[in-house]
Amino acid sequence: MTYELSRDGYVVTTDASRLDIDYVHSVLTESYWAHGIPRDVVARGIENSLNFGLFAGGRQVGFARVITDHAWFAYLADVFVDQAHRGKGLGKLIVEAVTSHTDLRNVRRIMLGTDDAHGLYRQFGFRELDVPRRWMERGDPAVYREAAS
Repeated sequence: MTYELSRDGYVVTTDASRLDIDYVHSVLTESYWAHGIPRDVVARGIENSLNFGLFAGGRQVGFARVITDHAWFAYLADVFVDQAHRGKGLGKLIVEAVTSHTDLRNVRRIMLGTDDAHGLYRQFGFRELDVPRRWMERGDPAVYREAAS
């Protein structure tokens, strides 16, 4: 079922058929968290996620996706608003849509990673890890460069 949240001429929707994968890829490949990400990886990530597209008229101007089992865990990723539309509270609109989505309201834990938007996420109940020593990660920041070789 498609979920939508509208405000001031902007719409956040989970209607995956409206997503402009080329646009999402163009933004993500220049981001600090997914620099150089191949288009096929973006498409595969979108295919396997709950996606939130932000639209002004018929044009996509933002995005977020949630990787989730719809029960216990969710990971909020790839949140962005087009530079030309920033400063209008649209990041808040996207995060509000995510946190109020029926499938996510009762998920036990939603996590995310950010370098620069802590203040935004705190407004929606996110906080630093209570016990960071419990959490571990495995990552390869050069994976997209290696894949291109």
